[in-house]
Amino acid sequence: MSILELLGCGAGALLALTALIQIAPIKVNPWSSIAKAVGRAINADVLNELNTVKQDLANHIRMDGERNADEHRARILRFNNELLRDIPHTKEEFIDVLAEIDFYERYCEDHKDYKNNRAVHAIANISRVYDERLQKHDFMSSSSNERDGEDEVKNRKENE
Repeated sequence: MSILELLGCGAGALLALTALIQIAPIKVNPWSSIAKAVGRAINADVLNELNTVKQDLANHIRMDGERNADEHRARILRFNNELLRDIPHTKEEFIDVLAEIDFYERYCEDHKDYKNNRAVHAIANISRVYDERLQKHDFMSSSSNERDGEDEVKNRKENE
């Protein structure tokens, strides 16, 4: 046997050995690298389209989030407008709008690029009016407030 035959057999045996055994610490598997390259070449169009779909989906999610935040902001601004026109509100209505404010502020905090300057003063006014109503106990009464008030009157009479 000549040296070339030995080298050829040795290279063939090494190639067969690497195909069967993956070197553990190095984690080199030539067949998986070749398969990945061939797969990317075959699926290039599909991968490009997938990236386009991912980008479109991200844009739709962003637009949906902004639309949702816009709706919360509109409710906040409408409630503030009603306060400015001296339309009375129940404590439950204040609690509902405070939940709207929580969602809106959380969204603005998580999305720094979203423009928030239109609701800052309305939120401050709603909070101020709510604090005043809490101190004065002069929310507009609702059916549940009336029930609560009746219970308070009964409790006071029983305690006297």
